[in-house]
Amino acid sequence: MNFRRGRHREEPEINFIPMIDLLLVILIFLMVTTTYSKFAELKINLPSAQAETSQPAAAEITVAVAASGEMEVAGHKLAAADKSALQAQLRDAAAGKKDPVVIINADAKATHQSVVSVMEAARAVGLTQLTFATQNTAP
Repeated sequence: MNFRRGRHREEPEINFIPMIDLLLVILIFLMVTTTYSKFAELKINLPSAQAETSQPAAAEITVAVAASGEMEVAGHKLAAADKSALQAQLRDAAAGKKDPVVIINADAKATHQSVVSVMEAARAVGLTQLTFATQNTAP
């Protein structure tokens, strides 16, 4: 027996407005609670090609990185993976200097990790001004 003969069945309807409200609140929550990481913890000053302007000579700390990974900080040779000695040498070289600039002389075949280790050690010591030394190739 069909008791609902004359009635038409209504299709179910989904109300999207409460769902949109909920998604908007979640979006606002995520935007407020997200921490934005800074990729520029180390401020790297790239050399400019303008020869007209000259800057006053700043205190410089030269770090040489060989292809084998060995390093030399201001004339003192260090082992390839000795991060604590590298930090100590950078700290000693920066003692008494105001805003020293760390110049990284890396061999063309030096590993990327050894250069990044120098940058991390400089950041750990508090040296924020870095530059890379390059050589010009003859045309």
